[in-house]
Amino acid sequence: MQKRVAILGSTGSIGTQALEVIDAHPDLFSVEVLTANNNVQLLVSQAKRYSPNVVVIANKEKYNEVKDKLADEPVKVYSGGEAVAQTASMSTVDIVLSALVGFSGLKPTIEAINAGIAVALANKETLVIAGEYVMELAAKKHVPIIPVDSEHSAIFQCLQGEYNNPVEKITLTASGGPFRGKSTDFLKTVTCCEALKHPNWDMGAKITIDSASMMNKGLEAIEARWLFNLKPEQIEVVVHPQSIVHSMVQFYDGSIKAQLGLPDMKLPIQYALGYPNRISNKFKRFDFVDYPSLTFERADYDSFKNLKIAFDVMNMGGNMPCVLNAANEVAVEAFLNSRLGFVEMSYLIMETIEKSSFISNPSYDDYLTTDTVTRSLATEFLNDRKKIV
Repeated sequence: MQKRVAILGSTGSIGTQALEVIDAHPDLFSVEVLTANNNVQLLVSQAKRYSPNVVVIANKEKYNEVKDKLADEPVKVYSGGEAVAQTASMSTVDIVLSALVGFSGLKPTIEAINAGIAVALANKETLVIAGEYVMELAAKKHVPIIPVDSEHSAIFQCLQGEYNNPVEKITLTASGGPFRGKSTDFLKTVTCCEALKHPNWDMGAKITIDSASMMNKGLEAIEARWLFNLKPEQIEVVVHPQSIVHSMVQFYDGSIKAQLGLPDMKLPIQYALGYPNRISNKFKRFDFVDYPSLTFERADYDSFKNLKIAFDVMNMGGNMPCVLNAANEVAVEAFLNSRLGFVEMSYLIMETIEKSSFISNPSYDDYLTTDTVTRSLATEFLNDRKKIV
C-alpha cells in the first residue's frame, strides 16, 4: 500500500528532495499534504503537480493568492500556523515529514504524535526545545520518531538490531563548514555570503549559517541525547571534512559501527519514509577508490564557541536548550540581515542565556513562554549592541 505523506515545509531543501524521492517511487508514496511559509509560486506548482488533498500557506497574507491560483484544482487551501499543525494530525496521513525550520516545528510534531502518526523528523529544533517531553509522549503513544538529519539517520541505522547492546558513546561527524581551521580573529571579519558557501551540503540559509558557526552540530548533539536516550558525556563531535562517514556508534565492547555514503540528503529522507524497509534507488554510489583518504580532526571549541555553548546548555537541561534555540534564531536572522557580526552571534546567545530564568522541569506551556520571552530578551540585547561584548 502507498504511504500517504504530509510534507511540512515542502518548498525548502528537505521538502523538495522528499518530492524527488516520491517521484522515484510513485507506487510506494503519495502526497497528501503540502505546506510552505512564503513561497507561493513553488507551492502552487507543487500542488498542481502532486494534487494533494490539502495545501497550507503559513503566511496568512498570501492565502488569497494561493487560493486563486489553485481555484481550478481539487485541493483544499488553508493558511496560518495552526492549520499547518492541524494537517499533521489528519486521519488520511500515514507519515508526517517535518521539514519546518526552528520553533515552528514543535506543535505539528506533537499533533502528529497525539494522533498516532509516524514522524520523519528533519526539524532538529523540536527535540532541542522539548526533547524529553516529545520523546516521552512518543513512547506513551507508541509513535515512531524516525530521524532525517544525516547524522541521526546514521546512528539510527547503526542501532538497528542492537537494541539489547549498551552504547558506550556516539560520534557525530561535522564537515567543519566553510571556516574549518580558521581562528577567532578571522571569523570576526567573515561576511554573510562567505558563511552561506557550504563545502559539501546544499541547505537552507538558516541551517547553513548554523553549520558555519558549528551551532548546528551543538543542536544535533542535544537532539541525539533525546532521540537515543543518552547522557551528555556519551556524545562527542569530530570534524570529518569529506562528509562520507555520517556518524558512528561505539558499543561497550569497543566495536564501532558507522554509516557511510555520499553527502546526499535524499538517502536519509528515503530511509525515513520507507522505514523499516530499504528501497532500491538510482542514487550515485560511494566508491572508496574515489576517496582514498578519510580524515578526522578534533572539534575546535575555542574558535567555534557555539559548539561549547550547546554542550553547556545540554548539561544544564530544563528549559535552557529552548532558550538556546530561540536566542540562536534571533542571532542568525540578525546576521543574515547584517545587523550582527559572525562572532557576535555567540556573545548575543551567551548574554541571553545568562539573563534567562531556569525551569528545571518545564511543561509544554513553559516551552512556549520561554521561547517568547527569550526572543524578546535577545532582541533587546540586539537593539542595544553595547551590551554585546
